[in-house]
Amino acid sequence: MAKDWFVIHTYSGYENKVKMNLEKRVESMNMEEKIFRVLVPMEDEVEFKNGKQKITKRKVYPGYVLVEMEMTDDSWYVVRNTPGVTGFVGSGTKPIPLLESEVVTILQQMGMDEIQTRVDFEINQSVQVIAGPFKDFVGVVREILADKGKLRVEVSMFGRETPVELEFTQVQKLD
Repeated sequence: MAKDWFVIHTYSGYENKVKMNLEKRVESMNMEEKIFRVLVPMEDEVEFKNGKQKITKRKVYPGYVLVEMEMTDDSWYVVRNTPGVTGFVGSGTKPIPLLESEVVTILQQMGMDEIQTRVDFEINQSVQVIAGPFKDFVGVVREILADKGKLRVEVSMFGRETPVELEFTQVQKLD
C-alpha cells in the first residue's frame, strides 16, 4: 500500500496541539507502520519592531495539518478521532491525497527538501501532455528534473523538435 500526504482540518489555533496529540496516539496505538509524519507547515516571517528585525514562525495554512500515511480504515480512524481534528480534506467522505508536486512545494517552503520524489518517467520515453499550453502534444522525455518535479520533453512543433519544461502532473506515459 502506498503512503501519501493528506490534509486534515483542525480547530483554528489547535494545529500544534493536534500534531502532538496525533503523534502520541500513533505511538500508543502502534500505528508507526501506517502513519509516518505529521507537519504543521510553517514559514519564517520577518517583522520590524522598534527598528529591530525579528523573525517569527507563521503558520502557512492556519487550521490545517499535513499527515503522511497509508490510508486504511485503521489509520483513518486514528487520525479522524484525534482531539481537535474536524476531518480530512476531500470531496464527500473520501480523503484526497495531495499531489507529489504540491508536497514538494510545501516542504521546500518549510526548508525540508529531503522528500524523495518517486519518478515514474524514463529518458526517451514517449509521453502525452495532458495539461497546460502544450495539452494534447506528444513528446519524448529528454531530461528528468526530479528535485523540481519537472521533465524536459521534446515536442514536435511546426515541424521542429522543441524542448519544453513540464511538471510531472502535466504529462502521462504513452504505453
